[in-house]
Amino acid sequence: MILSQALHSVNRTLSAANIDDANIEAELLLCSILEISNAQLYSEPERLLSATEIKHLHNFVKRRLSHEPTAYILKRCQFYGSDFYVDRRVMVPRPETELLVEKTVEFAQRRCLLKNQFVIADIGTGSGVIAINLALALPEARIYATDISPSALQVADINRCHYREASNRVKLLQGNLLEPLSEPVNVIVANLPYIKNCELQTLSPEIINFEPMTALASGEDGLDKIRCLLSQAPGKMCSEGCLLLEVGHDQGETVSSIADSQFAQAIIELIPDLSGINRVVKITL
Repeated sequence: MILSQALHSVNRTLSAANIDDANIEAELLLCSILEISNAQLYSEPERLLSATEIKHLHNFVKRRLSHEPTAYILKRCQFYGSDFYVDRRVMVPRPETELLVEKTVEFAQRRCLLKNQFVIADIGTGSGVIAINLALALPEARIYATDISPSALQVADINRCHYREASNRVKLLQGNLLEPLSEPVNVIVANLPYIKNCELQTLSPEIINFEPMTALASGEDGLDKIRCLLSQAPGKMCSEGCLLLEVGHDQGETVSSIADSQFAQAIIELIPDLSGINRVVKITL
């Protein structure tokens, strides 16, 4: 089998199974197996696949047809322009979460604080993608990355060690939300679980059958973890600090109301994503 035939075959098979973006996923699977770039995928159409490569390809396609996310199959995903290791110990980072990184960087850069005086806490860090991208974008910042799951922190540590230019400024802490923090911070950024318990069974097989439920579900209205974080925040924040929280499509107003009752003098903003959905609640003290 030559490369062009393999690409067409995988694309057709995934499309027949109603896999979204089947052409893109076919490209990802083949590029990973052959260890080539996307450009090489189309510049070498007559390349002959070995028996071993064909066997690996069939295995990858079988796993994808069982709804295993491509990120778990490849043990890799891209977030905010950087590549990260992921496996089933952590949820797959979503593109909409990049808004948290963008808004945190904007806030930090506007403050123009002196070296080593800007401290950020990424709460519920999971694979560490938010904390590490913040460290890469803000070379003068120190970042705490907390998670209640020791296994998730193992994945975060793999990614932290990969980005050596940022690794010494990202400190991983195991514990419940803000409890592990040893000092007040300038920014709290968090992508916590916000799925309602009643919505779990409506999620796609890729999510419900493979991703860790502890990273997704958060009570009857999906806000248990966010409420807990906001209740812990007093005493963990520097003056003129900021909290940035990712929320579900219909949760912005409720979270704003909870934040207003907790921080009476705060400025609270709802920030929409590219689809116009209020995705981030920004609380400036």
